[in-house]
Amino acid sequence: MGQILPRLELEEMLERLRSHPNPDAWLEQYTTPAEVAAEVLFTAAYIHDDIEDKHIADLGCGTGRLGIGALLLGARGVTGADIDPRAIAVAVEIAESVDVQGRCHWVAGDVAALRGSFDTVLMNPPFGTRRRHRDVRFLSEAMRLAGRVYSIHKSSTRRFITDFVL
Repeated sequence: MGQILPRLELEEMLERLRSHPNPDAWLEQYTTPAEVAAEVLFTAAYIHDDIEDKHIADLGCGTGRLGIGALLLGARGVTGADIDPRAIAVAVEIAESVDVQGRCHWVAGDVAALRGSFDTVLMNPPFGTRRRHRDVRFLSEAMRLAGRVYSIHKSSTRRFITDFVL
């Protein structure tokens, strides 16, 4: 394992990354808080060894905060997918600004379009508040793509999500 990036330093780096300029409520777009993203990434990387030298998928990537964070922690490569081409354009700019563009691929399209297999999926999917069970669709795709999935959900859906994935 390479040099460990302290969680607080990772959080500060993620906080500096640009957010979506005009999030769409219908698509349930929102910026993953840097603190939450850092905690998920730190857990995946240093507790479970699911980031370094791994191929990562970032589903519903938005501006790429989770995927770019994974690259900063040593992921071999990241493929991010989001239905919003504006968010993908920002992800491309951010990747260039932190000099990780050679290890990432951004797809402007539905997450179901991704093919292949990945070591790990990271995602902060829609919660399904605007379009019922949208979160379930993302979880299904994530489990199709990788054996390891890190997904952020509302605490009120914990039982439903647990029952679904187990």
